[in-house]
Amino acid sequence: MSSVDEWGGIGGQLVLPTAVFDPSRINPAKPAQFLDNPSVYMGGNMGGQETDIGLTWEVIRDENGNVTADRRAFRPFLRRTAHSGSGQAALYENAPAEARYYWYAGEEVSMSVKIVANGVLRFTVEGAGKKFERDFDCGGYTFAGKGEFKRVNAIDQVSNEGKPVQATRTKVTGGEWKASYLYRIVNGQLQETPFHDSRYTDMRCPSVNYFSIFSTQTDRSKGAEKIEINGAGI
Repeated sequence: MSSVDEWGGIGGQLVLPTAVFDPSRINPAKPAQFLDNPSVYMGGNMGGQETDIGLTWEVIRDENGNVTADRRAFRPFLRRTAHSGSGQAALYENAPAEARYYWYAGEEVSMSVKIVANGVLRFTVEGAGKKFERDFDCGGYTFAGKGEFKRVNAIDQVSNEGKPVQATRTKVTGGEWKASYLYRIVNGQLQETPFHDSRYTDMRCPSVNYFSIFSTQTDRSKGAEKIEINGAGI
């Protein structure tokens, strides 16, 4: 998580991780799926509005156009909370379930979320010959405002938001940020600056015991690190 400042967004290059699911954590409502879900995303908080925008492990449409019972690929998603200043309601959406918007473990992508107009964030993810781009109305994000931005590697748990973390042996390995950077607003223009370790707070939630992070000082100077998450502890 960055400091609160005149930031205009965040971006980076990353390798998508591989998930090994806890076989005891089957979703009873959808038996082909698990209650744990890997995701890699960005976002932030500005003007009292929170955003989570990136890639999450999702169902797809197969070659016959049928929605799969199980989750099979990373797909883009965009989420915002409500914003009283603009009257916006909370919103969650996915990219269309099309092969050109599916990404897989081990693929390298670039991702960015940045202010392109007052009240508008542009999300771009590109790599492995595919690209998704979407302008997303977020009234709290303005060139005149101050806010914070984040990059997140996570194991999300189905229907568990706001509740204690559920015990799991799911693990996510191979995730790597090659570089990450913030956009600073200077005279109404965005300038890229490294998201190095003096510009962020390292938040390993709910406990450092679930994370293995490897980075050299050179890595940290350009916002790079390798990340492993293990629900059973490292």
